[in-house]
Amino acid sequence: MTPANNTGGPAPRTPRLPALAVLLTVMLAFFANAARADCLESPYPDVRSLEALGVQDPKKALEAITTALAAAQKSAPADKGHVAALYALAARSYSLLELDADARAAASTGLQLAPESTDLTHLALQIAHAENIYEPAGIDSAITGIEKTRNLQAHGSRADVCLQITLGRLQYRRGRADLALLTLTQAYQASLSLAAAEPRVEAASALSPVMRVVGDFAQALALNQESIDWELQHHATLSLSVARYLRGQILSEMHDYKAAIEQIGQARKLSVELADEQGIGFADLATCEDRLSLGEIGAARDDCESALRIFSASHSADVIREAQTLLARVDLAEGHADRALATLTDVLSKGGADVQPRQLPGMYHVRAQANAALHKYGDAYRDLDEYLKRYVANVDAERAKQVAALRARFETDREIERNDSLQHQLELARERAERQRVQLRWVVVATTASGIVIALLTYLLIAHLRYRKQLVLLATRDSLTGLPNRGRMAAVATEALETAFATQEPLSVALIDLDHFKALNDLCGHATGDRVLKEFATLATASIRTTDTLGRWGGEEFLLVLPNTTLDTAVEMLDFIRRTVAQIELGRWDMRVSISAGLATSGQGAFSLDEILARADVALYKAKNSGRNLVCYAEESFQSASTGVRRALRQR
Repeated sequence: MTPANNTGGPAPRTPRLPALAVLLTVMLAFFANAARADCLESPYPDVRSLEALGVQDPKKALEAITTALAAAQKSAPADKGHVAALYALAARSYSLLELDADARAAASTGLQLAPESTDLTHLALQIAHAENIYEPAGIDSAITGIEKTRNLQAHGSRADVCLQITLGRLQYRRGRADLALLTLTQAYQASLSLAAAEPRVEAASALSPVMRVVGDFAQALALNQESIDWELQHHATLSLSVARYLRGQILSEMHDYKAAIEQIGQARKLSVELADEQGIGFADLATCEDRLSLGEIGAARDDCESALRIFSASHSADVIREAQTLLARVDLAEGHADRALATLTDVLSKGGADVQPRQLPGMYHVRAQANAALHKYGDAYRDLDEYLKRYVANVDAERAKQVAALRARFETDREIERNDSLQHQLELARERAERQRVQLRWVVVATTASGIVIALLTYLLIAHLRYRKQLVLLATRDSLTGLPNRGRMAAVATEALETAFATQEPLSVALIDLDHFKALNDLCGHATGDRVLKEFATLATASIRTTDTLGRWGGEEFLLVLPNTTLDTAVEMLDFIRRTVAQIELGRWDMRVSISAGLATSGQGAFSLDEILARADVALYKAKNSGRNLVCYAEESFQSASTGVRRALRQR
């Protein structure tokens, strides 16, 4: 996986909006319908030739299917199976064109002509109907139907694998990435033993977004590449545009923004060829955010404005608000805080009731920055409070999903190992029985072979456990600095707050931000920016106690947790770190590295993580607005401090 780069965007402390999660939610129907290959092969030669046309140009395929249906229905007597197969292909073509209602109608008509659940045409129709359902109750019913039909198929057959892929897609659409991971991994493994390549490509295209959701980007990219290779070979332009877009989004999550822009640009070209306005709009929206992350503000504005025009014309409310929020970030970066505030106030006019939950934290955070830039600190504080509450809720929900998905991944690995082990043991048993009939000495050979196999399985199990431990470590560490990441720091800070309340000991928390980091990135380059982040992490870690914890909170922002530390002691420690950081050399560049920090102390009462971070954040804003290279503390922490602490702070 590509190491995490620093993000030198125009608004240094604005977290990257969760564009991938939001856009994938909005485009779920598009991705689910854009199947890569025909998983089940039609028994009719003329239908198979039309399938090839449908992959390349669904619109032309529908015209040919309409003509073929008219001819087939005029024949006397009509071949119901052949007509049903044409309806299955029509449903598939409608699905590729995102006409899900038409796809369901065609599939329903065909199912009346092919009622036998073991018939291949019936299976193709049932799959087409199920994969074009998006309403929760309908998805649940479709899952039940697919599972029932699967029970009638031979285990491991092509029909069984294709139904299993559809089941996994429905589980993912229902928000159960853990179940989808288990189902689709099994389907992909089973497809490898089939003679046909189409089921494997179908399984790969369905499994790739699930792997992305659970954070396995390397697997997600590898599976995505299988789809791209097949689509290039078969000239499947529509599906290829979707696969390129998905690849760009995976690369964006890996912070490889330039590569992401290149892939999404290829997807956009294909959408232009297809006259697919929605595809163009989503490509422009994703490119806008990636350019913001690279600090390319002017180009980002052009992309966002293009996306906004397209989505406004189609009245796509969710993505309109997403585009408006990104444009507000552009305005803020260009110094138009008043315009950014007006835009976000309009977006949040209903208090977020009409906004996707995953979009809300970023919107409130950007509006807090706009309010702060306009010196409306009360409004900024309220927006920050909303941001923190909603962000923590989203993080908790995502964490629960990832844990469930990892558990499913582990169960999948165990099942694969169990199946391999059982199969191998059966083979050994047959070999031993045969050898006993021939000669007694082969018993010794078989026993030795069994010991080797057991040793190998033991080694594989130990290696697997080590791999799981490495996964847990990677999930809690920032890959660039080696410090604890945001999720780990949230857990550390929450535990420290609970301990401080239970023991009535003071706890200080600091938010630290590298000053003018975007300018440093722009002048010195991202490689130097990465080096500065790593050197800061090394120097700051060496400057704190073993009981303290420093972690990367996001971009150039760090969180420092200081247990049993009063406000005056915390200020001294932060000042020491501030002076130490000035030692970082930038070579020939006429710049110096400095930090600003905001401090807050838990006091005597019970505080939530949101509250103490919000106070530290306000103090950090104060340090930034007072000229930077400063350590400021929250006024509430000063007021609640002891007389001795306040005296020590005043004497500084």
